[in-house]
Amino acid sequence: MHIHDLIGIGFGPSNIALAIALQEERQAGHRPIDAFFIEKQAGFSWHPGMLLDHAHMQISYLKDLATLRNPRSRFTFVNYLHEQGRLPDFINLKSFFPSRHEFSDYLGWAARQFDDICAYAEEVIEVLPEQKDGHVPLLRVRSRDQRGAVRDRLARNLVVSVGGSPKVPDCFKKLAGEARVFHSNGYLTGIAANRNARKVAIIGGGQSAAEIFVDLHNRAEPTDVDLIMRGRALHPSDDSPFVNGIFNADFTDHMFQQDEATRAKLLQEFHRTNYAAPDLELIQQIYKILYEQRVVRGDRHHLLRRHEVLSANARADGVELVLRDLDQNMELTRRYDAVVLATGYERENHKPLLTPLAKHLGDLQVDRNYRLRSATEFQPAIFLQGACEGSHGLSDTLLSVTALRVKEIIDALESSTVRKPGASTEKLAAATT
Repeated sequence: MHIHDLIGIGFGPSNIALAIALQEERQAGHRPIDAFFIEKQAGFSWHPGMLLDHAHMQISYLKDLATLRNPRSRFTFVNYLHEQGRLPDFINLKSFFPSRHEFSDYLGWAARQFDDICAYAEEVIEVLPEQKDGHVPLLRVRSRDQRGAVRDRLARNLVVSVGGSPKVPDCFKKLAGEARVFHSNGYLTGIAANRNARKVAIIGGGQSAAEIFVDLHNRAEPTDVDLIMRGRALHPSDDSPFVNGIFNADFTDHMFQQDEATRAKLLQEFHRTNYAAPDLELIQQIYKILYEQRVVRGDRHHLLRRHEVLSANARADGVELVLRDLDQNMELTRRYDAVVLATGYERENHKPLLTPLAKHLGDLQVDRNYRLRSATEFQPAIFLQGACEGSHGLSDTLLSVTALRVKEIIDALESSTVRKPGASTEKLAAATT
């Protein structure tokens, strides 16, 4: 059985950036790393459920897949624009923030150039240790395709970049499978399936909640919307220049060097750069919508601030929510045709995949280069992308450090001997054929 130097689980922006960097390292004369990627989606897609008209990126296009690592790369966003014949026209926009549609197209353009080293429509179901004389020199990566066929691949090293999964509040978990309740990550599909919904609740107070509110307001068919949030006000994202420094690589160094308590304080201090903090422009749009509604004495939309959901029940005539007004300490019941959960994401998808390796990996702590710490008998290097916010800072789940992070991972691989095949490794490969 063929042994890959590296297998990447997932082929979203983080592992696309890794594939680009590996190709450019090889072109620069460095020792080639035989990498292969496995993606559960049938083809590349990036947050398709939130590709809303008029939605734009919240970070500069310069924080793309390559620029911060190699501004001369042909995989920069600027070169993508050049190859598409749109560079002069984009310049005329005078903006650092392309539309989400365009940035998604850029990511797909980059991904398609690595179709030969990515298996789509395969979901990795487990990662197993390959034992040899008391050591683990290799990993067996097992995946299942859409027909149910299972395939094994061997790797010396692993990069896990599986993204987040929708965070669903406890009171909604019993409604799993209820078509009238859906997470924002599937908003476009969910609202299309509820095209006759005329009264919709949005749970949350962040960017996704704000974008969905404006989208529902602008739809041809009038929709009444309640935006339900625990906070007293919609707080804007802080993207001022000094605060934005937390997304620089040197701040990642600073963050990692701190003790656990200090890291927690830093995450809390800068929480509103990334969580429950829409763009100021969106907040202003929502305020104007609500103000103009007052002018005409309308009653279509409501901002239910300082409210929390106590329970949710599916009824024949809609979804019934029991809410608590936190200021008045009173309960109220409302019925909706659809409920959108703009409640964020959890970053736990890597844990069940790595469960068979638990005895070698302990409590899944990473070093500065995103490599999981492991027992001495465990030779493979396993890297996590997008699951290290607690140790590396708020930039970890964002595009901000993606281009630089993959360079750090490659450097860690090249400085390690674990990817260099020895005689016993080759014998093991022959034994597993």
